[in-house]
Amino acid sequence: MSAGRTDGAPRIVVGVDGSPSSRAALRWAVGQARLTGGTVDAVIAWQIPLMLENYSWAPIGVEEARDFAEDARKRLDAAIGEEVRPADSELVRSQVVRGHPAQVLLDAAADLLVVGSRGHGSFAGALLGSVGQHCVHHAPCPVLIMRG
Repeated sequence: MSAGRTDGAPRIVVGVDGSPSSRAALRWAVGQARLTGGTVDAVIAWQIPLMLENYSWAPIGVEEARDFAEDARKRLDAAIGEEVRPADSELVRSQVVRGHPAQVLLDAAADLLVVGSRGHGSFAGALLGSVGQHCVHHAPCPVLIMRG
């Protein structure tokens, strides 16, 4: 079984940022893929912080952008390595995409989109983070919100 197959099997997209709820979402998505014969695209989005883009003394160069992408890759690989059993690793394809997390997930959406209830945002008391909220209202497919 390969995560890139196109035989009509369900494709689940899961947003992973390393937060406890995104890790729970990843575990659930892999379990669902195993039960349904589907695949999982584990997606992490990265972007250059707005403060650095707008107020830096010098433009952000290719090297700095690569550092943000590499950090995202490491967080995604760590989450997959810690949360996905080796027997299920063939079900998962990882994607590191530059852009706002909500838009990246909407662009990747498939048969089901799974996101954590809250990521690493600054408003820790919120029941649902801004990315999850945006996905619920705009996704072209069902969205499952997973609590950590």
